[in-house]
Amino acid sequence: MGDFKLKDMYNIDFVRSFATTMSSVYPTFEAVQFCDAVVDVDWAERELKQRMRHITTCLHKALPSDYEQALLILLRATPMCKGFPYMFFPDFVESYGLQYERLSLDALELMTQYSSAEFAIRPFIKQNPQGVMERICVWARHDNEHVRRLASEGCRPRLPWAVALPDFQHDPSPIFPILEILKRDESEYVRRSVANNLNDITKDHPELVINTARQWYGQHAYTDWILKHGCRTLLKRGEQKALALFGFGATQGLSVQKIQLSANRISIGDAVYITFDLLSSSAEPVEVRVDFAVDYVKARGTVSRKVFKVVERHIEPNARECIKRKLRFQNFTTRTHYPGVHRVTVVINGVEMASAELLLDVVPLTNSPLTE
Repeated sequence: MGDFKLKDMYNIDFVRSFATTMSSVYPTFEAVQFCDAVVDVDWAERELKQRMRHITTCLHKALPSDYEQALLILLRATPMCKGFPYMFFPDFVESYGLQYERLSLDALELMTQYSSAEFAIRPFIKQNPQGVMERICVWARHDNEHVRRLASEGCRPRLPWAVALPDFQHDPSPIFPILEILKRDESEYVRRSVANNLNDITKDHPELVINTARQWYGQHAYTDWILKHGCRTLLKRGEQKALALFGFGATQGLSVQKIQLSANRISIGDAVYITFDLLSSSAEPVEVRVDFAVDYVKARGTVSRKVFKVVERHIEPNARECIKRKLRFQNFTTRTHYPGVHRVTVVINGVEMASAELLLDVVPLTNSPLTE
């Protein structure tokens, strides 16, 4: 079970089950030939997206060559094919339907309700930005939350693992009418996408998002959550305008004392606790955001900083609060650790207050603390 990879969801049992479904809506579907074509000699070597596109290609060969006829068959099967694995349905539309824009957009509107079309919509946006964004604006008012999410997620300027939208990175103004419609959406699923879209925009146009946040903030609790989550990159960067907007003002009267690590030397795979006292000598209550900035050593000895939100607190006058958090140095697919001196810095309302260093080793240490 521990060796399971996401690509393994596409296995022979899945392919056979899907072929049976296709046979139920298209009786002349050649299920055995389809399965043999999908699980070919190169199948084991293909990664997730390669397997998805390979199924799309094999499906195209197994269906009528006429796109409209093939699409009608897929639409009949769509309600029976729910979940992430069936994203090759929208992929089929992306791969073979760009010349049939209206028909394809209708199909994506249905398909996204059962899987997700956030990747497939992007080539259509690039092909016809104005026309497709007009359709997306209609989707933003759809009764189905999955379609409304597509309206936001599909036009994100920097959607991970997706085709880039450089025009929107340069000028995100076409996106804002969509976000305006969705900024109070009742679905958290949709609101999270709106926040992620705003966070994408902050990476190229921080002032634009800050100015928008000033206009929207305080109107509705849903909108306030979207704005704060959408400004998370700015908050982690210590952008003072963004911090002030959410009540995290000056650090006068705040100090960090007694910073301490539970160990000054650990091995890769271990964890360490960092503790410190946060003091306020201010005469008034203050809102405090605490972050940790970790300077990770990279493969070539350079340093890369990552900021982690720790806590937000309402601190009373002349108060002292002890804060303790665990930092893990375990390797993940998204982060590989390397030996060397790592620095951990406590950041209060965007201002660096105190730091401590630890030595990270490759070889596990005897009696290593907090080894997990």
